[in-house]
Amino acid sequence: MALIFKAFFMVNYNGQIVDDNALYLNGNNRGLLYGDALFETLRVVDGKLIFWEDHYLNLMSSMRILRMEIPMSFTMEFLEEQILMLLPGEQKNNSTKIRITVFRNQGGQYRPESNEVSYIISADLLPNSYYILNEDSYEVELFKDFTVSKNMLSNLKTNNRILNVVGSIYAKENVYHNCLMLNDSKSVVEALNGNIFIVKDNVIKTPPIEDGCIKGITRKKILEILNKIDTYECGEKSISPFELQQADELFITNSISGIQPISKYRKKTFSNTVARDILGKLNAAARFN
Repeated sequence: MALIFKAFFMVNYNGQIVDDNALYLNGNNRGLLYGDALFETLRVVDGKLIFWEDHYLNLMSSMRILRMEIPMSFTMEFLEEQILMLLPGEQKNNSTKIRITVFRNQGGQYRPESNEVSYIISADLLPNSYYILNEDSYEVELFKDFTVSKNMLSNLKTNNRILNVVGSIYAKENVYHNCLMLNDSKSVVEALNGNIFIVKDNVIKTPPIEDGCIKGITRKKILEILNKIDTYECGEKSISPFELQQADELFITNSISGIQPISKYRKKTFSNTVARDILGKLNAAARFN
């Protein structure tokens, strides 16, 4: 996968630009104490927020589900302005990874004293302006120690990512690039860092939201692209682990890498022809969104 280079040493904390080493958080932060926080990750290219409306609506929807109070000021225009504050001058001409983290304000224990929120926006430089297909070897395995629950909370990008952390350690210990996670019904749900798509002949499918996968924006955009063309038959259907080795292609999607082809799963190797075709269409959609 493409490397991410640290570009900035500042963050936007509630509208103030502060050094990321500054003590702007404390030990009573609810995101730290209880994982009472959400995040959204997106790309900015040449000062343009890629698929911004989709990311914004996803963040607002997630806040409502967690009963966070959405400030009246949290409009698309306001948050876009807050993001671009981190990209002064020549930095706006680069490709940047943006992470918006929203957390409930401190106070209370499991039951918060208030549903009001604060936010942090951080930025990191990316090496490429648009999505580039990584054709290096990329091997995955199933992570079976813990499973993803089939409920709405699993669809949200909350700060409680301990399953992904432990799975990533497992992948490193066993020399895999990534792992695929299962839900309570033993269906393949997603990768550790994105949604999963499976290709067999001209049929492409990805797990439905109801199976517990993250409600990823790149997943959404790829489904929209596929539903507009006749080249492939596309659907949201549960995926059995047995289907993985029968597939022609497997690929992972997220907002930073775009599409990451999987080259090997157990004894099966895969091509990336379909991934390459869809990546071109995803880049076109990003340019004109």
